[in-house]
Amino acid sequence: MLPVSQAPRQVRTARAAGIAGARKGNPYVVFPIPKLRRRRQNGRSINPRRPNMPKSATRRPGWRDALLLVGGYVALDWASHIHRLHGLDVTPWSPAPALGLLFLARFRGRVAPLLALAIFISDAWVRAPQLPWLLACGQALQLTAGYWLIAEVLRRRIGSKGVFANRPGLITWVTIIVAGTLLNSLLLIGGLTLTGHLPQAAAGETLLAHWLADVTGILISMPLLAMLLDERSRGRLRQLLLGRESLSLLTTGGVLVLTFFAGEMSELRYFPALFLPIAWAAARQGLAGAVLTIGLTQVGVVVGTYLLGLSPLALIELEVLILVLALSGFFIGVVVDEKQRVSAELQQTLRLAAAGEMAGALSHELHQPLTALLAYTRACQQLLAQGERGDRLRDVIDRVVAESQRAADVVSRLRDFFRTGTTRLERIWLRELLSSAAARFATQARQQGIELSLLPAPPCALFADRLQLEVVLRNLLANAFEAAAERPPAERLVRLSAEQEGAVRVCITVEDSGPGVTDQMAEHLFEAFQSSKASGLGLGLAISRAIVEAHGGALWAEVADRGLFRLTLPIEEATSDAA
Repeated sequence: MLPVSQAPRQVRTARAAGIAGARKGNPYVVFPIPKLRRRRQNGRSINPRRPNMPKSATRRPGWRDALLLVGGYVALDWASHIHRLHGLDVTPWSPAPALGLLFLARFRGRVAPLLALAIFISDAWVRAPQLPWLLACGQALQLTAGYWLIAEVLRRRIGSKGVFANRPGLITWVTIIVAGTLLNSLLLIGGLTLTGHLPQAAAGETLLAHWLADVTGILISMPLLAMLLDERSRGRLRQLLLGRESLSLLTTGGVLVLTFFAGEMSELRYFPALFLPIAWAAARQGLAGAVLTIGLTQVGVVVGTYLLGLSPLALIELEVLILVLALSGFFIGVVVDEKQRVSAELQQTLRLAAAGEMAGALSHELHQPLTALLAYTRACQQLLAQGERGDRLRDVIDRVVAESQRAADVVSRLRDFFRTGTTRLERIWLRELLSSAAARFATQARQQGIELSLLPAPPCALFADRLQLEVVLRNLLANAFEAAAERPPAERLVRLSAEQEGAVRVCITVEDSGPGVTDQMAEHLFEAFQSSKASGLGLGLAISRAIVEAHGGALWAEVADRGLFRLTLPIEEATSDAA
C-alpha cells in the first residue's frame, strides 16, 4: 500500500473506486480490492473472477516506487541475520519478501520485474551465493512468481474487506502466508536439489530454515511495513510515539535489555515477559500499538544478536517466539479495533434512532402551534375583510408571532439534538406530563378495546427535557398496548400511575395485562437490537433507559405474570397544589 498522496485523484474523491471505501473505519487495510458482480458491457459478459481493476490499483509504478522497492528489499535483506547453511546463505528472519508482497498487492504484475531484479541484486551483493548466474536468475524469477501468486491469492480471498479489518481476514492472511511460503520454499529447495547444488540429505533442514525465515519475516514485518508506506497510518504511529502510550515502548525496551543482558539467552528465560507490553499496547491502542511494539521488539532482537553473537539455532528459536507473540498481539489488536468500530457504529445507530423518536415527539409539539397559526391567520383575513385596522388586528398578529416563535423553538431543539445531542431542561409538572402521554393513546385504546387507566399523580414538578421524557413514556405505553392487545378483549388493560418516594424521587409505573417479562427476557431486555417484534429494531427500550439515566433516574422491568415497567426520576419541587 502506497501513501495516499501518491494515489490518483479520482480514488481520493470517488467512493465508487472501492479503495477509499474499504479504508474507511480501518486505516490498516492492506489489500482493499473491490469485488465486482457479473454484468454486461457493450454486449459482453464481464467475469467477476477477472474484474476490471480501478486505475488506482493497476497504475504503473513511478521511479520512486521502483527505487523504494529495490533499495528497500536489498536493505532489509542486508539487515537480516544471514548465516551459511550447507553452502547457502539463509536467515532466521527474512523481512524483505514482506515489502515485495505489499508492492505486488498494490501494483500487481507491473512490479514483478523490479522484484526479480531486487532479489537478484540482493543474492549477488548481500548473500553472494556460489551459484551460476543463470541459475541465480532462475531462482529470482521463481521466487518472484511465488510471491506474486501469494499476493494474488490474498487479493482474491480477502478483497475489499482488508487483511486487518477483522479476525477472519487476519486468520486468512496467516493461512495464505504459511501455505504460500511453504510452496515457494519447496520449489526453491527442490530446484537446487535437482540441479545438484544442494545435497539431498540437507534438503529437509534447508527447506525448514528457508520456510521459517519467510514465514516469520512476512508475518512479523508486513503489518509494520504496510503502515509505514501509508500516510494516514504513519500519522497514527507518530501519535503513538509522541503520546503517553509510548510508555509501552519503554517497557518493551526494558524487557529486551533484561532478556539479553540479565538472563541467559541460550535458555530464553525472560523472553515470554515481552507478551505483557505487547498485550498492553494492543489492548490500549489496537493494531497500531501491537504493530509498533512488535516492530521495536524485532529491532531489539536484531541489534542484540549482532552485539552478543548468538548462534543461528538460538536465533531461530527467538524468531519463533517473536512470531507467536506477534500473532497474539495482532489478534488482540484486531479484536480491539473491531470492537471500537462496532461501538462507534452502534452509537451512531442509537443516535439516529433516538432522533427518530425525538422527531415523533416534535411532530406532536409542532401540531399545536401550526394549528394555532392557521386559525390566527384566518382570523387576520376576516378582520382585514371587515376593515379592521386597530387593536384587534394587532393582537391577532402578536399571537401569530408568538406561535411562530414557539414552532421555531421546537424545530431548533431537533437541530441541536442532531448536531450535539443537546437537551433543554425545563420545569415540568408530573400530572401534566402523564396526562399528555396518556391522551395520545386515547384513540388507540378505543379502537383496540383496551381500558386505559390514568391514576392520580402526586403534585410534584420535574426538571427535565419534556420531549425526551415524552419519548420514554410513548415507548413504554406503545409496548404496553401491544402486549395487552394479545389478550382477549375483556382482559385488555393498561394502567399509568405514579407515586412519590420520599422527598426527592418519584416512581412512574406502566402496567399492562400482557404476558409479562420472564427471567430470560429480563437479562437482555434493555440491550440494543434485542426485540421480540418482527418489524422492530430493538432500540426503543435501550434509548429510553439512556434518556432516563441521563436525567439521573433508572428504568427497569419487573418479572411478573403481567407487564410491569418502572422508572424513577428526581423531583425538582413538590407542593400541595398541582399547577
